[in-house]
Amino acid sequence: MRTFFLGLKPRLMAAFALLTLLGAVAAAGASYATARNLLLEDAQNGFMNPLVEDARNYAPRLTVPPSQEDLDDFAIYLRGSSVVIYQNMRSRNGLDISFVPAELREAMKTSKTVLWQRNTDRAEPYVVIGIPLLRPDGSPTGVEVWARTSLGGPQRAIDSFAVAAWVGVSLVLPLALGLALFTARGVLRPVRRLGAAARALGAGKLDTRVDARGADELSELARTFNQAAEQLEATQAASRRFVADVSHELRTPLTAMSAVTAVLDEDAASLPEDTAVAARLVSSETRKLTRLVNDLMEISRFDEGRNLLELDDWDIGTAVRDCLASRGWTASVEADLPSGVTGRVDRRRLDVIVANLVGNALKHGRAPVRVTVRPGVIEVADSGPGVPADALPHIFDRFYKADTARARSEGSGLGLAIAWENARLHGGTIEAANGPSGGAIFTLRLPW
Repeated sequence: MRTFFLGLKPRLMAAFALLTLLGAVAAAGASYATARNLLLEDAQNGFMNPLVEDARNYAPRLTVPPSQEDLDDFAIYLRGSSVVIYQNMRSRNGLDISFVPAELREAMKTSKTVLWQRNTDRAEPYVVIGIPLLRPDGSPTGVEVWARTSLGGPQRAIDSFAVAAWVGVSLVLPLALGLALFTARGVLRPVRRLGAAARALGAGKLDTRVDARGADELSELARTFNQAAEQLEATQAASRRFVADVSHELRTPLTAMSAVTAVLDEDAASLPEDTAVAARLVSSETRKLTRLVNDLMEISRFDEGRNLLELDDWDIGTAVRDCLASRGWTASVEADLPSGVTGRVDRRRLDVIVANLVGNALKHGRAPVRVTVRPGVIEVADSGPGVPADALPHIFDRFYKADTARARSEGSGLGLAIAWENARLHGGTIEAANGPSGGAIFTLRLPW
């Protein structure tokens, strides 16, 4: 699940959806704010402007300082919920002055302009308006007109608009996700093809190519991939031909050299000591070179696809027992080989797999080495130090040796690679691991 959310497709969809959502929210928010201000200002001005005009029209009739009767007459003239105040006096009719915030009343003492303030401390929002009466010279008379009007109607209209805006945003999000999915598929389809082609190329299918239509950056990347694959295929083919040709050319002189060294081995006891040591050294190195050439030729056949299986039904325990006996390993290996475990395998190639696995355990592990046969499985384990953790992923690579001190060991570095290729040819696998108490464990699994 975590890997999915780290993928390019969900991230692209999330980014696209987020940008669309932010745009929709920003547009809805801006529209809401504009509509709210317009509705509230329209309702406020519709109440305040006539009131200001009436107050200013009545002002010339008012005696300053006014009497109680003057204040009452002024409030009746203004109608509605207005209250007229002069110092500690107020009209008998009109607004309860407790609705007026104290800071607004304080500001009115020196104000020459209309003051107003919107409040939401009641069930419905409302606006309080204060109008100072001025003398002809523009100075305050001290007479104040206060009025209040509800903004409940405009607020309900604003709330309805907000609900509609959020519904619109919620409808935009699925549309944005659908558009993001469509866009992501179009963008990532060539990327997936390139990924699949790269995996195939990494698996050894050097003839892999991708369709490179179009003129965008991804098409250019596909053409670059195809050029790299062509060059890699050509280089690999040349390298394989070189290895195959060299191995073939070396085989004939090595055959003659092996015959000569066999004679030298037989006569070594009768030769002078220094000559005998040299003869045995030449014989040993000739055997190593012969084994390397044979392994190279085998690998070349795998690369060229010329290795074919000759399948037949065999008793697996018997096949493993014969492999150990033919190499003189019976006394060196603990074998659990139950009878009756049969499989359809290439007997010669199974012998190569087992010989390479057991030979590797005997050379680089410690006794006891154990071979166990179970249905579908052959397991080879030793009691040595095991395979270093950093070497396990490369243990079946060609010419790979986990211990650099073994660079001049008798092995060619191809034994486990050949075993792996033979297992793959059967449709099986070989797994390498370290046991819980030490030692390496190689597990061959074949579809018997």
